[in-house]
Formats: sequence, structure tokens, C-alpha cells
Amino acid sequence: SAVPEHSPYCCLTVGSDSHNAEFGEMQPGTARANISSIIPGWFSERSPMWPGEAHSFKVEKILFEAKSEYQDIVVFQSATYGKVLVLDGVIQLTERDECAYQEMITHLPLCSIPSPKKVLVVGGGDGGVLREVSRHYSVEQIDICEIDRMVVDVAKEYFPDLAIGFGDSRVNLHIGDGSAFLKNVPAGTYDAIIVDSSDPIGPAQQLFEKPFFEALARALRPGGVVCTQAESLWLHMHVIEDVVSVCCQAFKGSVNYAWTSVPTYPSGVIGFVLCSTEGPPVNFCQPVNPIEKLDVSNVVDSGVAESRKNCRPLKYYNSQMHAAAFCLPEFVRRALTPYLSQTS
Repeated sequence: SAVPEHSPYCCLTVGSDSHNAEFGEMQPGTARANISSIIPGWFSERSPMWPGEAHSFKVEKILFEAKSEYQDIVVFQSATYGKVLVLDGVIQLTERDECAYQEMITHLPLCSIPSPKKVLVVGGGDGGVLREVSRHYSVEQIDICEIDRMVVDVAKEYFPDLAIGFGDSRVNLHIGDGSAFLKNVPAGTYDAIIVDSSDPIGPAQQLFEKPFFEALARALRPGGVVCTQAESLWLHMHVIEDVVSVCCQAFKGSVNYAWTSVPTYPSGVIGFVLCSTEGPPVNFCQPVNPIEKLDVSNVVDSGVAESRKNCRPLKYYNSQMHAAAFCLPEFVRRALTPYLSQTS
């Protein structure tokens, strides 16, 4: 289905009479409310999750704005980072640096196990994780459960380089709640699950809670792996510790924390928690399924081969970055050692 009709317009100063007359009052926490009233034409990402600071972008043009059933959605053209997707006032991706997040959250788990065949993506409605999963020709089935159809539609219109993932013949799109979807999944279904969630507020809050992680573990085969977005080590160590602690209870294999650099995310970094179920041991720190060995010439399925050929080359991930992602700053290592040592 098409995205709602809209009329593109240039960024206006918050509080101006012309803005309020045309677009109505702005609600706190929305992208429109974050258009700076101090410097006209700038977007400042402000949130209670990172109080006292903001990351600002010069806005060339607002391309799309609507409120879905679940969240406020905005796409704008920035001066330096290309098009930007914003959900409830928080930046989800930019064209310039999305590669660092999409490639790492996908290949850290998929390159840590041999020949993954069935993969589930929870969230990820922009299609970027699907694009990266499609590089793995051993994968036979890719299920994705995204709660907000409008995110998918917006991505297809404004971010085709990410949404190309939806065109893979192995992809099955399910619109709905990820937790509810997992309840209906037979135990031991997936080799890998990637949870591409937004921050633990609003629709994504339940994706950071113990029942959800237990459902993930149940849906994985023995020695299966999960990778979930796990916030910034500079801003959210309390959240990270809570998530790692819960994962140590839910997963009987290994639990690790990795991180990567994404300039347009708060503090410039984002982390991932990687877990495995009891079974064949998984050493996340060293890829056993190196991305460099994935050769499209080995693909038998013509549809899969065509999807791989249309996918751009990797920009960020390689086996060296994989290993480096698990090197932790001392304050993080010290905080997480009581949890991670339980699974060593």
C-alpha cells in the first residue's frame, strides 16, 4: 500500500504563526517538535533517554510526515547525511551511516554460526537488515515481523537502497506484534533471530523485557543465536546491565556484548547483545562463517542470485571489525564481567 498523501514543505521555525496555522500544534516527543526554535531549519534530537544533550542536523526539506497507528513518522533531507528517518522524534537511520548499524547487527550473529538456514527479524521495517541477511546464500527462509506497516511503506518509497531487502524471494513479511508472533512459533524453529528494535520506550519497550527474551530462546534451535540492539555504552549502562543480566537467565549458551560506531546515534555508538542457546558452542568473537567467503557464484536459486547482485557491496563490516566489536572499554568490561563470566 502507498504511504499517505502529503505535500513536501520546507522546514519552518517552531512556534511561528504560519507553522501553527498550517500544521497545528506540535506534540512533545514528535519529530516536528524537535525542529529547533533556536536555529530555524535545524532538527535537534532530544529525548529523556539522553537528557542535557542533543544532536542537530540542518534540514534541507521535510519529505514526509504522518502519524501511524503506533508512532510519529518523519523523513527529511539533511544537508550532510542524506535522507533521515525519524520515529517519535528519534533518528532511526540516515543514508550516510546506516551501513554501520545494519551490517553489524546482521553479520555479527550470522557469521558466528555455520550455514544459517532460517532467520527471523523482529522489527527492521526499513528493510536494511533484510538486505544484509540476503547476502547469506545458505539462508533458505527469512521471516520478518514488523508492527507498523507504515514504516515499511515509507522505507520502500524513500529508502529504496534499504527496502531492496523486501524483494528477496526468501522473505515473508508479517505485520504484527513481535511478542505475539513468537508465541505461535514452534520451538526450535530458527537458526538466528535479529531484533532490530527502537529504544525501550513506546512500542519497543516489551522487546527489552524477560518474557520476550525467553520467547526468543524457545524459538531458537540448540546452538541458535540472537542479536538485539542494546543501546549506548556512554548513556545507558544501566539498561545494558539489565538486558545482559536477563539474557544470562534466558539463554544457557553464551552471552556477549559488542558495539559499533554510528555517528548519528546518541553519543555516536550503539551496542548489541548476542546470545546463544544451549547446544553447539558459539564463540561470537571469531567469525566461523566469514563474510569474505560468501560468493554469489555459489548461489543456485536464480532469484536469490539476482537479489545478491542488486545489493551494494559491504561498506562497514568485515571479519576484523567483527572481532574488534567485542573489545570493550574498561568501565564496560568491569560492569559486565559478573554477567558475561557466567557463560564463559
